[in-house]
Amino acid sequence: MINGKKLGLSAALSMLSSVAAEAAEFNGYLRSGVGGASSGGSQSCFQLPGAPSKYRLGNECEQYGELGLRQDLVSLDDGSVVSVEGMVALLSRYGHKPTFADDNGYAKVVQSYVEWSKVPALNNGSLWAGRRFYKRNDIHISDFYYWDQSGTGAGIEDVELGGLKYSYAFSRKDSVFQKDYTNRHDFNIGGIDANPGGELEFGFSYIEDPKRGDSHSGWAVTVQHRQSDVLGGNANTVALQHGQGPGTNLGTTGDVELDRSNRSWRLLDYFDWQVTSRFGGQFQVVTQRDYREGGEKQDWVSVGVRPVYAISDQFKLVAEVGHDQIEASDGTRKLSKITFAPTWSPKGPGFWDRPEVRLYYTYAKWNRAAQIAADEIAEGSALSSTGAFNSARHGSNFGVQVEYWWE
Repeated sequence: MINGKKLGLSAALSMLSSVAAEAAEFNGYLRSGVGGASSGGSQSCFQLPGAPSKYRLGNECEQYGELGLRQDLVSLDDGSVVSVEGMVALLSRYGHKPTFADDNGYAKVVQSYVEWSKVPALNNGSLWAGRRFYKRNDIHISDFYYWDQSGTGAGIEDVELGGLKYSYAFSRKDSVFQKDYTNRHDFNIGGIDANPGGELEFGFSYIEDPKRGDSHSGWAVTVQHRQSDVLGGNANTVALQHGQGPGTNLGTTGDVELDRSNRSWRLLDYFDWQVTSRFGGQFQVVTQRDYREGGEKQDWVSVGVRPVYAISDQFKLVAEVGHDQIEASDGTRKLSKITFAPTWSPKGPGFWDRPEVRLYYTYAKWNRAAQIAADEIAEGSALSSTGAFNSARHGSNFGVQVEYWWE
């Protein structure tokens, strides 16, 4: 009997390749490499138990790729365009045969949607339906998607009224990994001129649980400010978020088992700089407080920086330092990580220039509370006593990696 998932993926790949033959826009992302651990064996990545993200340079333990195609189907007389877009994501973890399946990897169709864009009746807004990446906001150095409204559903996007842009989306699943179908409504207002070079955006999400009723429905709100001319053209972003019930994930749909007695707050700031053609980087600070039923409280703080200095047009010296800390009822967990990575970058010396080919060395250190938490909720991870470094509370990774994205 033919496996239905494999058949579906084959059909999607066939569709993407046939569309590509008709001059579609090919976009994607790739990271791949090989790494080892100082204790022997394959690289084992460092992430503090309970933290939503980790610092990624020299700390990614998988081959990962996204291959997408976008094709304009019809260009109408009013200037609007009907398009289709699809994307396949492939992941395989280090130390395993790259089958892109089972517990060590996957192959998923992560985008497949139709969009009618530049519609004059919507003041250049768009209508869309399907599965798509939608209004995603992330911090690059930690790969932290703190506000991500992606979903499988439909919406109306960026309708211009009174100088502002209004959007609404209805979705049933955030991504292919969400288990429970849940009604989610996302409302956005963008384009608010707050100050010279600064723009405000507001977002509200209502998450409706049709199975458990109103007490298990939740919501989240985000206020974000982007400043584009900091210190001569660099960018800074500040976001404040609050959520209740399944809205406590703040950026995505959370656990639908949670009622409204569960709350979360998050405040973050990240700064992108390129002060000269050869010196750039990114800095972040995140603080989050979670209240859970029964009075349990947890505080997460994350501070990190990745400076990049190019000693020539194609060769960079890249470093990354990050610290995560969680204060919980079982103690204060701590993890610090530092990476150094000489990097070849044939496209240029800037922070965002890709592709990059990196040689890297990473050293991490964590405390006893972090190890105990890993033993309880992340057995076998790098920080646990059953992981690559056993009872030690420090360890190193080394390897080579290529990263590339294109549009």
